[in-house]
Amino acid sequence: MPAMPVEMDEIVRLCKQRGFVFPSAEIYGGFRSTYDYGPLGVLMLRNVKNAWWRSMVQLRHDVVGLDAAILSSPKVWEASGHLANFTDPLVDCRSCKERWRADHLEVDPADGKVHCPKCGSTDLTEARAFNLMFKTHAGPVEDEGSVAYLRPETAQGHFVNFLNVLQTSRKRPPFGIAQIGKSFRNEITPGNFVFRTREFEQMELEFFVPPEEGPKWFEHWCAERLAWYADLGIPSDMLRLRAHEPEELSHYSAGTSDVEFAFPWGWGELEGIANRTDFDLKAHAAASGVKLEYFDQATNTRYVPHVIEPAAGATRTMMAFLLAAYDKDEVGGEERTVLRLHPRIAPYQVAVLPLSKKETLSAVATEVLDLLSPQYMCDFDETQSIGRRYRRQDEIGTPLAVTVDFDTLEDRAVTIRDRDSTEQVRVPISGLLEEVRSRLGM
Repeated sequence: MPAMPVEMDEIVRLCKQRGFVFPSAEIYGGFRSTYDYGPLGVLMLRNVKNAWWRSMVQLRHDVVGLDAAILSSPKVWEASGHLANFTDPLVDCRSCKERWRADHLEVDPADGKVHCPKCGSTDLTEARAFNLMFKTHAGPVEDEGSVAYLRPETAQGHFVNFLNVLQTSRKRPPFGIAQIGKSFRNEITPGNFVFRTREFEQMELEFFVPPEEGPKWFEHWCAERLAWYADLGIPSDMLRLRAHEPEELSHYSAGTSDVEFAFPWGWGELEGIANRTDFDLKAHAAASGVKLEYFDQATNTRYVPHVIEPAAGATRTMMAFLLAAYDKDEVGGEERTVLRLHPRIAPYQVAVLPLSKKETLSAVATEVLDLLSPQYMCDFDETQSIGRRYRRQDEIGTPLAVTVDFDTLEDRAVTIRDRDSTEQVRVPISGLLEEVRSRLGM
């Protein structure tokens, strides 16, 4: 494990103080394992999702998008196996009444027994299956005929829409369907801040390929997805690709590898890349009576495509970017906290800072803001000393700060300050947009 430069509680504190993440319903004491994304968090999370969409859809000709419903027919989850198999083993502590996942508890080598993580008791119940699906009812009457489920993954929306997308997009295998959306799992032991929550956002691709090309495309997507995190600023020694052991594989998988990140508590999954074979399309075809296959006119053959699935968690990915970017150094004899976020991920790309609140400077600063805002997310801050404002922008990860001072009124130039090096350069307003574009690379 590489050394983590920041403790988890520091990131949690920063997220609360700077408006990245708040405990949900905090004025009522909160609600376990639910979080609200504040002014900076919603910007950063959107940027993470936009960067994923840009890489997976915008820059590729073989992937199209989808936004499927969160609620769907229970028949979908019966066919996919979720109603029968989407379970975790659950045990209760008879002493403190806490519940735990049995597969997360280990035998204490000192006495050969399993202890409750909270109170230490060994008086635990036998493990029993606990389904992670959130059940609800659709319609005015709550009976068995109105049962519905919040989706535990976005993937099934891809499979049940396979024919719709195939026919309307005029794509042919190999091609993919990408989706970003909310999923819900009634986790027994959520925790580690936003790493494991009951409500979360997924970024999933289902890539449909001819059966014989499955292994090739599996290797392709493993390499592509690992490189994506590194390209956006996570150091390579904080990432690894771990292949699942045979006993870890899901019932549908012919091979799965996880992109893992070195979290403060150890290696944890950012994304799973699975070779799902033809399991899902065949399961839904059998349950619905509709053939989910592709007809290849070139060879006059029909086949059920195999599926390669890279599936990432948007919220835990945002958390990994925060942890990897967190740093402390010294500027002018003072310690500063800085988030060295990639420009595509940072909540703001540019901060516009008039040196004072005087109307003459505010007018020019607003002009500069209007110049940059159509291209970049900008912050505008005119309170406190310029030094304090620089530190605030450093701490929230803004790559560039543009200062409008009294000389600007004479020479129509502004000062650009770089977050990482703290170097400052004078640039004419007429060339500011080009300079910012060059520095940010976007």
